[in-house]
Amino acid sequence: MSESLQVMQKQLRQQHHRHHHQQQQQQQQHHYESSYYLSTKSSVSQQAFSTSKTTSRRLKTSVKTEKGQEVVKLSPLPKRAKRTYLAMDTDKEVIGYVIPVFRANHEVVRGLMESHDEDVTEEGINYVAMRNLFVREAREAMHVKVEKKTRTVHVRESAERLQLSKKMDEWSEFRKKMNPDSLTHPPEFIVKPRGQTVWEGKTLKLHCTVAGWPKPRIAWYKNNVLIDAKRHPEKYTAESNYNMHSLEIKNCDFFDTAQYCVSALNVKGEYSSVATVVVKRFQEGDEAGPLDPKPHGFCSEHGVTFETTIIDKFEVAFGSEGETLSLGCTVIIYPTVKKYQPEVVWYRDSVPLKPSKWVHTHWSGERATLTLIHLNKEDEGMYTMRVNTKSGFDTYSAYVFVRDADLEVEGVPVAPLDVRCHDANKDYVVVTWKQPAVEGSSAILGYYIDRCEVGTHHWAQCNESPVKYARFPVTGLVEGRSYVFRVRALNKAGVSRPSRVSEPVVAMDPSDRARLRAGPSAPWTGIIKFTEEDSTVGVVPGEPTDVVVTEATKSYVVLAWKPPGQRGHEGVMYYIEKCISGTDTWQRVNTGMPVKSPRFALFDLAEGKSYSFRVRCCNSAGVGEASVSTGEITVGDKLDLPSAPGNPVAIRNTDTSVVVSWGASKDVKHLVGYYIECSEVGTDAWVPCNNKPVKKTRFVCHGLTTGTNYVFRVKAVNAAGYSQSSPNSDAVVVQAAISLPGKPTGVTLLEAAKDYMVLAWTAPAKNGGADIRGYFVDYRTVKGDVVGKWHEMNHQALTTASYKAENLKENVFYQFQVRAMNMAGVSKASLASAVLECKEWTITVPGAPVGLHVLEVRDTSVVVLWESPAFNGRTAVNGYYLDIKEASAGEKGWKAVHEKVNKLKYMKVTGLKAGASYVFRVRAQNLAGVGKPSAVLGPILAQTRPGTKEIYVDVDDDGVISMIFECSEMSEGSEFIWSKNYKAMTDTSRLTIVTEGGKSRAIFNSPSMEDLGTFSCMVTNTDGISSSYTLTEEGLKRLLDISHDHKFPVIPFKNEMAMELLEKGRVRFWTQVEKCTSACQVEYVFNDVIVTQGKKYTMNFNQSTGIIEMFMDSLEVTDEGTFTFNLVDGKAKGTTSLVLIGDEFRELQKKSEFERAEWVRKQGPHFVEYLGFTVTEECNVLLKCKIGNVKPETEITWSKDSIEIAEDDEDSQKIERKDSELTFNIGKISKSDAGIYEVFLRDDRGKDKSTFSLTDAGYQAVMNELFRVIATSSSEIKVVSTEHGIILYSMVTYYNEELRVGWLHKDAKIAASERVKSGVTGEQLWLKINEPTEKDKGKYTMDIFDGKDGVKRVFDLSGKAWEEAFEEFQRLKAAAIAERNRARVVGGLPDVVAIQEGKSLNLTGNVWGEPAPEVCWIKNDRELVSDERYKLKFEHGKFASITIATVTTADSGKYALVVKNKYGTEAGEFTVSVYNPDDEENKEGKKG
Repeated sequence: MSESLQVMQKQLRQQHHRHHHQQQQQQQQHHYESSYYLSTKSSVSQQAFSTSKTTSRRLKTSVKTEKGQEVVKLSPLPKRAKRTYLAMDTDKEVIGYVIPVFRANHEVVRGLMESHDEDVTEEGINYVAMRNLFVREAREAMHVKVEKKTRTVHVRESAERLQLSKKMDEWSEFRKKMNPDSLTHPPEFIVKPRGQTVWEGKTLKLHCTVAGWPKPRIAWYKNNVLIDAKRHPEKYTAESNYNMHSLEIKNCDFFDTAQYCVSALNVKGEYSSVATVVVKRFQEGDEAGPLDPKPHGFCSEHGVTFETTIIDKFEVAFGSEGETLSLGCTVIIYPTVKKYQPEVVWYRDSVPLKPSKWVHTHWSGERATLTLIHLNKEDEGMYTMRVNTKSGFDTYSAYVFVRDADLEVEGVPVAPLDVRCHDANKDYVVVTWKQPAVEGSSAILGYYIDRCEVGTHHWAQCNESPVKYARFPVTGLVEGRSYVFRVRALNKAGVSRPSRVSEPVVAMDPSDRARLRAGPSAPWTGIIKFTEEDSTVGVVPGEPTDVVVTEATKSYVVLAWKPPGQRGHEGVMYYIEKCISGTDTWQRVNTGMPVKSPRFALFDLAEGKSYSFRVRCCNSAGVGEASVSTGEITVGDKLDLPSAPGNPVAIRNTDTSVVVSWGASKDVKHLVGYYIECSEVGTDAWVPCNNKPVKKTRFVCHGLTTGTNYVFRVKAVNAAGYSQSSPNSDAVVVQAAISLPGKPTGVTLLEAAKDYMVLAWTAPAKNGGADIRGYFVDYRTVKGDVVGKWHEMNHQALTTASYKAENLKENVFYQFQVRAMNMAGVSKASLASAVLECKEWTITVPGAPVGLHVLEVRDTSVVVLWESPAFNGRTAVNGYYLDIKEASAGEKGWKAVHEKVNKLKYMKVTGLKAGASYVFRVRAQNLAGVGKPSAVLGPILAQTRPGTKEIYVDVDDDGVISMIFECSEMSEGSEFIWSKNYKAMTDTSRLTIVTEGGKSRAIFNSPSMEDLGTFSCMVTNTDGISSSYTLTEEGLKRLLDISHDHKFPVIPFKNEMAMELLEKGRVRFWTQVEKCTSACQVEYVFNDVIVTQGKKYTMNFNQSTGIIEMFMDSLEVTDEGTFTFNLVDGKAKGTTSLVLIGDEFRELQKKSEFERAEWVRKQGPHFVEYLGFTVTEECNVLLKCKIGNVKPETEITWSKDSIEIAEDDEDSQKIERKDSELTFNIGKISKSDAGIYEVFLRDDRGKDKSTFSLTDAGYQAVMNELFRVIATSSSEIKVVSTEHGIILYSMVTYYNEELRVGWLHKDAKIAASERVKSGVTGEQLWLKINEPTEKDKGKYTMDIFDGKDGVKRVFDLSGKAWEEAFEEFQRLKAAAIAERNRARVVGGLPDVVAIQEGKSLNLTGNVWGEPAPEVCWIKNDRELVSDERYKLKFEHGKFASITIATVTTADSGKYALVVKNKYGTEAGEFTVSVYNPDDEENKEGKKG
């Protein structure tokens, strides 16, 4: 039955996941009542659903599964029920003790939630009891009873069910209100963060909205690494407001390309959502050439031919070790087929890349991104993105260079790379690597190999001395364990950083590894068969075979062999023996421990000597025969260094790259590759062009500086080391290579007549690095489907992009094509024009504008220019309309840039989307209407080129205004072309152009209103580098003001003249200038009269700091007026003044006299700080002051209320002096301490007095400070329960009877009553609540007056705090009642009774109890019964008596009066001793 419930629960859980959103509103909190529930993981779900059936104690819910089965689910106990810590079954029998679950942090809660998903069952006593209970209830609930019902009964039962459902809903709502915890539900993302693509340098925000109760905690992660926004406020800002959360990423760069995860966590669980952020950098690349493979074909599955277009391509990229680099392209697949996505595969050096911790790939549906985490030199290479569709594939490639990280120690080599493991065996592996490109300040001496066992962080060095060879056998591995390796290079300067670690390798037999890779041959059946031991066990193994030397260097020799055929089931190990050439003595090499692998590396062999080697097998049966000897092997390097490569040849490629080719090294074995280095001509610094060796003999060196001369050299490398460097190449200047221009486009007809046609076309997008020198036009005739041969129309190159084709025949059809020419040659022909008929036009509207081109391409704007149409129509052209659309939009995407006609032949288009591509066209207008649009221009990518500079305006020191434009990409023949309003400037009298190198300056000869307009500058032989500057009337006025300031400069002041009073009442006038020369002169003026240095005035001018000062000993009546500093520094002048007159002057004069009097006072004993007060943390009041310039003979006198405090007075004990501080410790202040306190200082140099009035306002100020200290010292409110009620209290350091303390309940003042009282006991402030009720729950506030607003201490007496306090009060009250009413013996019984035999004994005990107790008498632990011998009475419920008429010695013993009621039992014990006088006399006689 338990198993069936588990199956049902699993089905329920699956159904719950499918309907998660619909059921979340019905979820209630799991009641993890004990660790027992957590450990047993009961098969019955604890999830509470809306109930439809009730019992007397618990709720049952019937839930249907997908198959129609019903599963009974038991709801948890109501939270209002008092918890019990005893686990009981239905019969109320205790079956175990339950341990409450502690409240844990988020990590623990997460662990609990994860562990809750595991179906683990412990077959313990408690588990069996609980399982039987649940199964019994489930069986009863699932019992189906079938009975026939009438319609009346059915209707009545339906009404009853509706009524019951309504009551249950009301009960559920009531329980939710009374139990807020039941409202808890796990986090839910209402709005998930969305992935974004932004440009570098922009700021983006990720938003999400999360619901859940308790309120979830939000954390943001980048590539699974927690983002600490508070630690990096300059980069991240995380905000959370009303369940809406955001993460702002500022100034985005490539390193911000990542997957961002937001995690929401509360006690109900943790949920997360992921968004991808891609940061794009300006990229441009050549279009795919005609030879690039694009094998598109028809896809029969979808009935279309997929066309792939790759845009927004990544360019050659540079990164440094440790950085993160992202590559990406936008892929457009046309046509779009629903639910079809292409396959995107990334390659490095033609090897497919697989996702790993170093490589992350992402495909968003339109953009493919590759992210390289923590770059290493192994990541360098040619990266190719291949897009596979069902019509073929397209590729795009670019190189990624990885530079070495900054060196920690100057001169050390950089880290080796590409560490790999080969030939792994049980205790042996061969580690290889590649040498780095940079050896450091000296040649590499060798390498250290480190190993680390997987799962640990301890690295152990494998070789004591460095090895020169880039290959090393590592021995001593532990079979079955996994290892990773790294390598460090060593030279004279030190050791490099370690390389990237290798892939993990397991030390195991290759055959075992092959079996593991192949997987099990058959599924496990659970049956183990035992067979007798094979007869070969215990047999000595045979000889190894094929013993050979696989590697031999001067550092080590590696042997390999094949295991013997006869070796038994226990496996074999090996001993290796060597023999020096010329001897017959064989020595065992590994005497301590045989090796397990059929490989062995021998070290410590003498270089140049010859050795022979052989191998023996061994097992528990013994050591076998030796193998055949290898023959003599001479120790030494078998691999030679490669020879130097051939002469390198450097050829210009682009403005930042050069193509280097060289001759391959001859007779080289095991070539790893080549390293290329470059050096600027005139320097000796060589920089590596690649940090990963390349095997080809041609390499494109990127990242060079445009216009710089470089030489190149190459060196080869193999495992033995580096070759000698090749000879240096010839110097080459880094400039773009000149090539043929591209094809012209858009050949259109502008005008037609009887014997001529006017053609126009668009210049090629790429001019090949040189200006277009002209065009050639070809034509051919067309008759129906028959076309003629192409003929040249012009033998001299055309200098414009239009041509009038004359001498044509009327009504004949023609086609035209155009070729462009630059200094490198003639381009390929354009596409043929449409078939055009030569006949006279009758069109009235103008033709299409021509010569469309763009300048000043930026992220959000572009300037489009054009020329007038060749055909104006019937009237002249009076304006133009510019249209725009995104390149990917259809023909319906065209829209006008402006509404009103534009009479200019240019327009700046703004509001573009950065990174989007646009096309443009222009239409001309005359009085007859608007003509046909021009040929389409574009697509134009709205993107600012890296390094783009704008025209800026400069005003030099002479006031000359000029515009400056700089270009860093100048090529041979490049020129700066300035224009105004995009027209060539014919009036050269307005501007003077001065060009020096890559900077051009346009100087205004005489700036005036005639110069207003837009000035533009473009650079020829570049990829459209241009900029413009618009000079407005306001801007011109501002520039003229600046020019005037430069022509007639004013010395700038950091601070205007100011005045300050110094010691002795001296006056200082001062100012400070921002800058001045050593020739600067100052003139000091008072009331227009120059003053000079003398008895009254002292001047100072510090030219290094610019501070100018003038001092006066005092201010007199005659000094009222204006003080001025006049400065002259070359042609610059400056003046600053300060006016001192009227009340301001008289106030300053008083302050000066006061400062002088103060100085005189301080010549004798004086008060540095006058008498004041302070209150200590112990609430003692101290009067204190500081004195200065005192001597031992200085007399110090204290007085109170003008009465001197003598040494024999009691108050003199309160006076204390420490160094220069005097204190009077009043202690705990009272009203008797009020008065006027004075301190006097006297000696032969003078006297001083300080007074403090501790009366009225002074006394109140001290009391307010005392109240503040007391209020601050108050502790948080605590609660304690007594038998009478609940006490809230706070402790203070000290209490003063004048301190006002108020108590509030729910922010309302508490009125004193017999039930609720407040007061003070010692240092305890308390509020007593006698016989508390539910009305006493809530927030309590204690308000302590602190002299200002008061200090409040708040305690919330509700929830758990109320329950615990109220429960403790009830417990103490019950205990007190029990103690008062407990049955007890209150008196009347002696401890010992001695009585003579034969006498009568009558004892009465007083008892008390409420209710009246039960009474019994006990003798020697046996209860007595009233009979003839013992007469027992209990009267009035208070008096219990026992009477023994005639006692005998048998009545001696221990008696007890036992009283008992429901509150307790008590026994009054006494001893009865019966004696015989005769026996006593006999005993005394015998003693006598």
